[in-house]
Amino acid sequence: MHSSWEEIFNNYPKIDELNNMIKEIDEQRLTKTIYPPKEQVFRVFDLALEDIKVVILGQDPYHNPNQACGLSFSVNDNVTLPKSLINIYKELHDDLGIKPAKTGNLESWFNQGVFLLNAVLTVEKNSPASHSKMGWENFTDYIIENISEKNENVVFVLWGAYARSKNKLIDSSKHLIIESAHPSPLSAYRGFFGSKVFSQINDYLASHNRGNIINSYLAENGRETINFELKMKTNEQISFF
Repeated sequence: MHSSWEEIFNNYPKIDELNNMIKEIDEQRLTKTIYPPKEQVFRVFDLALEDIKVVILGQDPYHNPNQACGLSFSVNDNVTLPKSLINIYKELHDDLGIKPAKTGNLESWFNQGVFLLNAVLTVEKNSPASHSKMGWENFTDYIIENISEKNENVVFVLWGAYARSKNKLIDSSKHLIIESAHPSPLSAYRGFFGSKVFSQINDYLASHNRGNIINSYLAENGRETINFELKMKTNEQISFF
C-alpha cells in the first residue's frame, strides 16, 4: 500500500468494523475459496492518492478461478477474457481504433493513474455478490469520498445502475462523472457501446493539463492523457471482429 493512504485508512470511522470483517474473511479462507488472494485484496491502494487520474468502479471481483487480481475488470495474463472485458475492448476499438488486446491485464492502465476499484473487495468462488453487505461498501464509499475531496480533475467512470448510484459521493463541480450502461453482455447494447468513454476521458484530462498556463497547482498536478493500448510481453494482439 502506498503511504498516501495510511492517514485515510487510520481515520476511517468504522475501522473496527473493517478489521473484524477482514478477520472473518480470513477465517472463511480456511474452509472456502475466496478471491482475490489475500495479498491482492488491497492491491489497488498501491497507486498513490495524488496520482489518480481516473476511477473505474466495479461491483465485486470476478468469482471464477484465476480471474480476480485486486483490480476491477482486470485479469492476469494468459487468463481467458471475461465477457465484460471483451465488450470494453470492443468499445475501445470503436472509440480510439485500438485493436482489442489478447491480454486482460489492465496493469498498464493502473500504472498510468487509472484506479480500478471494486465496491466490494472480496468474493467467494462461484458465488457473485457473496461478500456484499459485509461492510466493504461502507469502506469503499469512504474511499470514493476521499478521492473526490482531496483530488482535482479526476474522471469517475460509473458503468451500470450500481456504480451510478455512487455519483452522490462525488463532487461534480471539480470532477468529471461519466455514466453509462454496464459493459456486461446483458446491458452493453443499452448505452455502453457508442458511449466513447475513452475519448471522453482523454479529452477531459488533456483539457485540464493546460501546459501553456503558468499555474502552481497544474505544474505539480498536470493531467496527462492515458495510453489505453494494452500489450503482452510478446506484443500479441487479437481482433474480435
